[in-house]
Parts: sequence; structure tokens; C-alpha cells
Amino acid sequence: MSSLTPPERLARDLDWNLLRTFLVLADSRSVTEAAERLSLKQPTVSSALKRLEERLGKQLINRKPGRFELTAAGRLLHDEAIDIHSAILRLGTAIRDVEDEVSGHVRIVMASHVISPLFDQTLTQFHKDHPRATLSIEAMASRSALTAVAARRASLAICLVMERSPQLEYRRLFREFFGLFCGPTHPLYGREGISIADLAGHSSVSFVTDQMDDALRPVAQMRAEAQLEARIVGTSPNLEEVRRMIIAGLGIGPLPLHVVREDVERGRLWRLPPYEAPPAIDVHVVWNPHAKPNRAEIAMLTGLTDLISRTPMEQRIYS
Repeated sequence: MSSLTPPERLARDLDWNLLRTFLVLADSRSVTEAAERLSLKQPTVSSALKRLEERLGKQLINRKPGRFELTAAGRLLHDEAIDIHSAILRLGTAIRDVEDEVSGHVRIVMASHVISPLFDQTLTQFHKDHPRATLSIEAMASRSALTAVAARRASLAICLVMERSPQLEYRRLFREFFGLFCGPTHPLYGREGISIADLAGHSSVSFVTDQMDDALRPVAQMRAEAQLEARIVGTSPNLEEVRRMIIAGLGIGPLPLHVVREDVERGRLWRLPPYEAPPAIDVHVVWNPHAKPNRAEIAMLTGLTDLISRTPMEQRIYS
């Protein structure tokens, strides 16, 4: 009997749990953070990474003081491991009653007015492939969406994330950038050449999550740097209502640049400083791996995460 080739030996001996641990490490800022997300002790996670690196004969993560990033080999493994993870999810769908058509209900909770071609494409393909399955989509504050997923009241969430729970799984869907805007009746509307200092003392409106300890912390920091009036005149968890208050002249407020581009072009909104380095916010897909999903939920999550893994990050950045 001929001996196994190195690739065949690797396929036989490699432990999937090591790859799953590596995926969490690759999406974390430290071994400690990864251990918390996996509900494991730090030495256990460090040992898993060491075993994987020894098995592959390559360093996968640069771990030096103040530095924690994937090496070239680590980036390659990350891409391949995502494909393997997606294949396993698809397998779970394929082996469940393979002769039956997929049915069931998918409840999606999400931050308001999420604009994502990837998500829209997933909905189109999901309905085409599984016409008997049903969907419901409910907009709510990101914190409430995460609570619903953790409590297994929702299939998945698409929302902002401040702190990650080790009980949930996360996949970044896209990154968006925020700016400050005012409406046509505001005294700063239409003014060119103003600086951020000109915003000081003006009234403001914003999202309920626009706080230093919540998901829109970078936006809260931007408002603080603009020295807007500390008292927020109006708040809402819904982007459309924040936009409404800004257009109505209640105050200056933050909005995603790509979402309101048409409003700016049509003169309904006027962008204000800062123009450079606008705060970036990541929108994530979040699900509960401890839930018992129906076939429709598995199909939806598999389709969305697979599309994310096949779409380069630069195509998922909206400014």
C-alpha cells in the first residue's frame, strides 16, 4: 500500500475544531478576546493555535506586544477555513430530509434602513430556491436585536455590535461611514468653507444608540468633538425618523453617507464637517449557534454567510 501524500495526510489528520478556533482568533484582537468568545481558557486557545501552526508548519498570527495580526499564511488559511465552514453549513441543510422541499419561517431583526446589496441578493436567491419558506423582517435598535437573537426569539440579526458575547456568532456584513448633516431651514445649510468649530452649541438629534457605551460610540465621539449642545433634542432607533428630524430642522444629526447620498444631491440634506476621516461603523450578521434552527433558517444563514465569504471586503465598504 502506497504512503499518503502530505496533502492527503493533512486532510486525514487535521482537526476541524482547530480551524474553528482559528476563525475566531482571526476575527479577534487578542488570544484573550478569542478565549472569551469561545468560553475557553486562554492557555487552551493558545495551545490550539500552536498545534495548528505546528501541523501546517507555518506561523499564522503575528503575536508581539501591541501586534496581533494574520500572516500571509494566516490570511490564506482564513479564506479556506471560511469556505470549509460554509460547506459544513450547507451539509447540514442537505442531509435534513433531502427529499422534502425546504419550508419554515425565518425571523430577521435588524437595524433600520440597512442598505446592503449582499443582503438583498440573498433574499432574492432564498425565495427563488425555497418558495415555500416564509420571512419576517423587523427593524429595531441594535441592542434589542442582539437580545432577541440571544433569547432565540429571532433567527438572526443584522445590526451594529459594541461588545461581543461568547454565546453568539458574528460575521461582518459591511462597513459604513457616518457624517453630520442639517436640513434646509438650518442656519448652516448651504454654507461653504465652514469648520467643525462652527457647529459648537447647535442643537442635535441622533439615534438612541449614539452613546459612548453603545454601538454608535464613534458617532458619539464625532458629535462630542463638534461640541454640539449636550442636550439631544430628538432621538429614535429608526434611521428614517432621525433623517426626518434633521430635514425638519430640529438639529444637526449623524447619518450614513451612502444611505443619504440622494438626499444630499436633491438638496434635502447638507453635509457638515468633519469631512476627513469620518467614523466607520461595522454592520454584522449575528446568530445563536446554540439555537435549533429549522431548515429555512439554515438555508438563509448558509446563503448569506457564503455570499459574504465570496465577496471581498473592499466591495462591502460604503462611503
